[in-house]
Amino acid sequence: MLLIEKSDKVAVVTLNRPEAMNALSRALRSALHAAMVDLDADPDVSVVVLTGAGRAFTAGLDLKELGADPLGMSAANSTGAAENPVLAIRQCKKPVIGAINGVAITGGFEVALACDVLIASTAARFADTHARVGIMPGWGLSQRLPRTIGVYRAKTLSLTGNFLDARTAYDWGLVSQVVEPDALMPTALKLAADMASILAETLSQYKAIIDAGYDRTLGEALAYEHRVSSAYNATVTPEMVEARRAAIQARGRTQ
Repeated sequence: MLLIEKSDKVAVVTLNRPEAMNALSRALRSALHAAMVDLDADPDVSVVVLTGAGRAFTAGLDLKELGADPLGMSAANSTGAAENPVLAIRQCKKPVIGAINGVAITGGFEVALACDVLIASTAARFADTHARVGIMPGWGLSQRLPRTIGVYRAKTLSLTGNFLDARTAYDWGLVSQVVEPDALMPTALKLAADMASILAETLSQYKAIIDAGYDRTLGEALAYEHRVSSAYNATVTPEMVEARRAAIQARGRTQ
């Protein structure tokens, strides 16, 4: 139900329940958590690409499984990463690129929002159907979506349950790029390779400083950046900067 492929510092994680639109069963949530923990600790992996098999990225929680489990809905408010896939992804110190191949619905929308960068296929669509199902989001959608696309657009989606197509998602700033279906993985892998060419420690630290600052006011974030930057930059020698400058110049000549 979960496929993992590694190559050249990039790991591709594929949700692989296409017959169930990659619905997040308890077993799949647990497997995703275990995979993210392992990849986070793997020194040969710098970037993770998350995608889905078939026509869905993920349709969210497995409603069929929940209907047979009186305690199943507790997963929607779980604070444990083994049950909450958003936490499993966000606790990864390495960049996670979401390659959104198809529908990302409700909990699946929340999983997409947990990624650091989203690239969408033209076949991708997003929807928040929490209100239509009669439940409240517990994995962060009600707070992250307004911060990403603006409060009025977020309310339009969440209070109707309507679908958002990939092109509009790009226009609204939800995804960074929209490509044809057959170009989705090559595009995501190219972006991952660009990220993976950066020193892994720097890559993780930069992701952390952005995320931590985003949760603060601007004044607090600037002070936080100064503290982290001062400590990190104190470990960088002029020789290290010169070596990297030469590498940047060489890269610029080939791009």
